[in-house]
Amino acid sequence: MVEEPGRRWAVRPGEPDGPRVERLGTERPGVWRIRSVGAARQVLRARSETTQAGFTAEWIPKGRLTHHPILISDGPQHDEQRGKVGRFFAPRVVAERYTGSMEACADRLLAEALAAGRCRLDDLALLYSVEVTAEVVGLTDSPVPKMARRLVTFFNQPPFDITRPDLGRTPAQWARAAANGLLPIIRFHLADVRPAIRARRRARRADVVSHLIDEGYSDIEILVECVTYGTAGMVTTREFICMAAWHLLRHDALRERYLVAGEQERFAILNEIIRLEPVVGHLYRRVQQPVTISEGAQSWTLEEGDLVDLCIRPANADPEVVGDSPLELCPGRSLPAGVNQAVLSFGDGAHKCPGQPLAILESDVLLRRLLALDVTVAAEPELGWDDLIAGYFLRGFDLTLAGRKPSTSPDQTLK
Repeated sequence: MVEEPGRRWAVRPGEPDGPRVERLGTERPGVWRIRSVGAARQVLRARSETTQAGFTAEWIPKGRLTHHPILISDGPQHDEQRGKVGRFFAPRVVAERYTGSMEACADRLLAEALAAGRCRLDDLALLYSVEVTAEVVGLTDSPVPKMARRLVTFFNQPPFDITRPDLGRTPAQWARAAANGLLPIIRFHLADVRPAIRARRRARRADVVSHLIDEGYSDIEILVECVTYGTAGMVTTREFICMAAWHLLRHDALRERYLVAGEQERFAILNEIIRLEPVVGHLYRRVQQPVTISEGAQSWTLEEGDLVDLCIRPANADPEVVGDSPLELCPGRSLPAGVNQAVLSFGDGAHKCPGQPLAILESDVLLRRLLALDVTVAAEPELGWDDLIAGYFLRGFDLTLAGRKPSTSPDQTLK
C-alpha cells in the first residue's frame, strides 16, 4: 500500500536511521556505520587512506588485468581513467550527443505501449535504459532486448553480507554465485561485447569502447568495463525511472508542476526524488591508513583494515544538511554550498558516479513523455531489495495508457 505522497517509500525493514556515527562491536578490524553527510564525505574524500569495498570489489580478481576496472580501481590510475572517460558524461556532451536518440527511443517505446493500451513500466524502463547506455558505451551491434535479458540475469545472485568473512556465504552459495555470474558474462561477451569491439577496431566511434581500444585495453579488460557500465547504467536508471514515475503519478500537484516546468526545475524535481529515494543505499570503503573524521566537537579514528558502511538513505535525510522535513519530497531545498542536489545518491569524492547528468536527462526525456499521456496505475509495483547494489528494485508496475491528455502542450506529445 502506498503511503502519503511525498514521503520516502523505499524503507528497508529493520534498517536503523541512527546514530550518525557508530562502531559495531570491538573486534579488529572493525565495522563502522556512518549516517551523516559530513562524516560520509570525509571518508569518501580520504583518497589515499581508503579504497573501494562496495559492489564486492574486494572479491573481484584483478591480478591479470593491466587496466583495473574503473569502478574498483583507486589512486592515480583511477584518476587518470576518470579524467579520460569523463568527457563522455559531461552535461553538455550528454545533452548535445544523446538527447535526440533518447527522444527517438522513448517515442518508439511509448508508441508501442499506446498501441497496446498498457505497459509494464519496469520492463519498458529496462529496454529504454539499456538502449541509451548501449549507445554511450558502444554496445550497438546486437539487439537491445536480448542484451537486456543477459544483463538482468547477472543480478540473479544469492544474498551476502559484506561485513562478514567470506561475505557470509556457504560453499553452495558461492558455487551458485559463480554459475549465475560467469555464464551471463560469457554470453554478454560473445553476443554483445565482442561484436562491438570488432566493429570499432575497423572504425572508431564516439563511444567508450572505441576509447578503451585506443587506450590499449585487452578484450577481457573491455568486457569488464562494459559489465560495469552496462549494469550500472541499466539497473540504477531503470529503478529510478520507476520510482520517480511512482511518486509523480501519486502526487498530482507535483506531476502537474513537472509537466509545465522548464528543464532546470524538472531536473531539480528529479534530483530531489533520488535524494529521497537513493537507488544505491550503501557505499563501502576499506581503510588502508588511519583516518580521523569529525563532527562538531566529536572525532573518531578509523584504523587500518576497518570497513566503513556509508548509509546513504539516512545520510540523505540528514537534517543538518537538507533542513526541515528531510523525509518529505520538497524540490528546491536550500542546500549548503558544495552539496549536490541529490546529496550522496551519486556518491562523492574520487568515486562519485560520473553518470548523474546522463541518468537525470534520460529519465526526464522518458518521464516527460509518459506523464503527458493519460496514464492510470493498474498495479502498484512491488518493492524488493538487491544485495549487489545495496538498494531497492521495483517490479510489476503496470500502467494503462488511453492516449494523450487534452491539455498536453505540443512539445509534450509524442512525435
